[in-house]
Amino acid sequence: MTDSPVTLITGGGSGIGAAVARRLLDAGHRVAVTGRGEERLRGFAEELGRPDGLLTLVGNAAEYDSIQSAVDRTLKEYGRLDTVVANAGFATHDSVADGDPAGWTEMVLTNVLGPALLIRASIDALKETRGRIVLVGSVAGFVPTPGNIYGATKWAVTGLAENTRRQVTEFGVGVTLIAPGRVETPFWDGYGSLPPGQLLTSDQIADSIVWAMGQPAGVDINTVVVRPIGQPN
Repeated sequence: MTDSPVTLITGGGSGIGAAVARRLLDAGHRVAVTGRGEERLRGFAEELGRPDGLLTLVGNAAEYDSIQSAVDRTLKEYGRLDTVVANAGFATHDSVADGDPAGWTEMVLTNVLGPALLIRASIDALKETRGRIVLVGSVAGFVPTPGNIYGATKWAVTGLAENTRRQVTEFGVGVTLIAPGRVETPFWDGYGSLPPGQLLTSDQIADSIVWAMGQPAGVDINTVVVRPIGQPN
């Protein structure tokens, strides 16, 4: 167990992040998850039986001191870091022409600055293990939709993934962008209802993330776009 791989997941207490954590724990990995809600993280740990290989850390993915602390505590607890998964993010579900700007700052900081801060805080540790950075983007970061501010943040994540890859590949660190289509997660809570049509599950996206993480040494899976059958855009 002391030599098993270690992954840090932001926004890991629910949805896709929690599904990835479950997959990795079942495979014998050690996992640290961050989130803003202490109660949600506690409930997640209790649901899993508080396994020895799970570390829960309350923190804000958009604040550098918070994410650096999460990286430091993970290294102190487990002694290494092999993968980081920048999963924390949310949508205000409004548009540039008629939305409420009050919510945009937090969304942009969480969705765009957050992944960049995680990369900065973890890169030295990832160089040591020749590890991997996984960024959870979105189909909305490839397909424009009218007035979509959230989509603009995910376009930024799409660019961040390739810009980061071009810098860190020389260090032996891989970068994978996972861009899901519509997924049934708490993401839609602020929308008021699930969107119509077929939806992916968090477990299905977690399968793609864990698959990318499990590639042989020297293989770098860079961009994976995953839609449910029936989603046209």
